[in-house]
Amino acid sequence: MASLSRRLSAAGAAASVGRAQLRRPAGVSGLRYSYCVRRPMRLVAAGDTVGGGAWVTFASGGREEKVGACSYAVEDRKVAVDGGRESVEGSGKRAAEVAAAAAATVVLGVGNRVLYKLALVPLKQYPFFLAQLATFGYIIVYFGILYIRHHAGIVTDEMLNAPKAPFIGIGLLEALAAATGMAAGAILSGASIPILSQTFLVWQILLSIIFLGRRYKVNQLLGCFLVSIGVVVTVASGAGAGNSLKEGGMFWSLLMIISFFLQAAGTVLKETIFLDSTQKLKGGSMDLFVVNSYGSAFQALFICLLLPFLSKLWGIPFSQLPNYLKDGAACFLNVGTLSSGCDGAPLLPLLFIIVNIGFNIALLHLLKISSAVVSCLASTFSVPISIYVFTMPLPYLGVASSLPTGFMAGAIILLLGLLIYAWTPSNGSFSAST
Repeated sequence: MASLSRRLSAAGAAASVGRAQLRRPAGVSGLRYSYCVRRPMRLVAAGDTVGGGAWVTFASGGREEKVGACSYAVEDRKVAVDGGRESVEGSGKRAAEVAAAAAATVVLGVGNRVLYKLALVPLKQYPFFLAQLATFGYIIVYFGILYIRHHAGIVTDEMLNAPKAPFIGIGLLEALAAATGMAAGAILSGASIPILSQTFLVWQILLSIIFLGRRYKVNQLLGCFLVSIGVVVTVASGAGAGNSLKEGGMFWSLLMIISFFLQAAGTVLKETIFLDSTQKLKGGSMDLFVVNSYGSAFQALFICLLLPFLSKLWGIPFSQLPNYLKDGAACFLNVGTLSSGCDGAPLLPLLFIIVNIGFNIALLHLLKISSAVVSCLASTFSVPISIYVFTMPLPYLGVASSLPTGFMAGAIILLLGLLIYAWTPSNGSFSAST
C-alpha cells in the first residue's frame, strides 16, 4: 500500500498503528475508523466538530478537493463533518420562525375580522369610503416604511429597480378581485361568502402546482381538504346558512369564486417574486415592503380606473361620489352636522386600518418564509376563532351572537386538518458505515 498519513488535529495522546498515525482527542477512550484508499492522500479534519465537509490532499500534484459527507465514530457517537448539526439546527429555527409568523397571522387575522365589524358601526352608511380609505392609506404607510428601510440600507437600490411588470400584475389581479367580490357580495348573503372563500385554498394549491412546480404529499392535500370542510361546517351550521347559496344564485356564487381565484393568483405571483429574487438579487431576497408598496400603488391605480363601476356596485351614482366621500370623511372625523350616529369614529376605523395593515404585513412575511398555502391555512384558522369572539359582549355591537350548533364539530375537523397537514412521516433513522 502506498504511504498514507491521516491526521485529526485535536489535543490528546497519539496512537500508532502500522504506517498510519492518528492523534486521539483527550478524554476519549477509543476511536474506530475505516478507509478505502486508491491513491495517496491526506484527510485533514480540523477541530472537535467539523462543518462544511473535509479537505482531501492528494500526494500527486498536492491539489486539494472538497469531499461530501464524511463522518468518524467516537466510541458509539457519530460526529458528522458535513455540517449536519448546523443543518438540523437551521431547520429547527426555520420551523420555529414559521410557527411564530403563523401564530401572529392568526391573531392579527382575528383582530382584522372583529375590528372590521366594529369599524362599520360608525361608518355603516359609508362602507365604500372605509374601503377606499384603507386602500389609499396603505400607500402612505407602506411607502413611508419603505423609505425608512431604504435609508437604513435594508432595502437596496437593486430591489427598488426590479422589473415592475409583476407588481402591475399584482395590482391588476387584486383590483379585479375587489371589483368582482364587491359585485357578488352585494347579492350573496353574509353566511355564504365564508363558505365560498374556501375555494381560495383550492386555487392556491392548483396554481402552486402549475406555476411553481410544487408537489404536495397526500397528508398535505388531505389536511387542506379537512380545513376547508371544518370552516364550511362551522359557518353553515348557523341560522339560515343552509339556504344562503341557493338564494344567491349560481351566477353570483361563481363570480365570488372567480374573485377568490384572482386573489389566489395575486398571492402566488407574490411568492414567485420572492423565489425569483433569491436568484437575481445579490443582496438576498426581495424585501416584503417593496412588494407591498408597489403592489398597493398599482392596485390603487386600477381601483381609480374602476371607480365608476365600483361606485355603482355600492349603489352610489358616479356623479354623487364626491359628495359621498365628503360626507364619509365628516363621519370618519366625527365632526359637523353629519356626525350623528358616528359614535366610535375615528377610533374604531383607525384601529381597523392599523390592524389590517399589520395583518397584511404578517401574511406577506409568512408567505415569504413559507408558501402561499401555509399563509392561507393560517388566515383560514382565524375564521372559527372570529366566530367565537363575536359571541362575547363586544362594545358597540349590542347583543352578542349565538354560537353555531356545529361550531365545535367544525373546529375539531379544522384542527385535525391542520395537524395532518403539518405531520411529517418519519423516513427512518440515518445510519452509515464507519
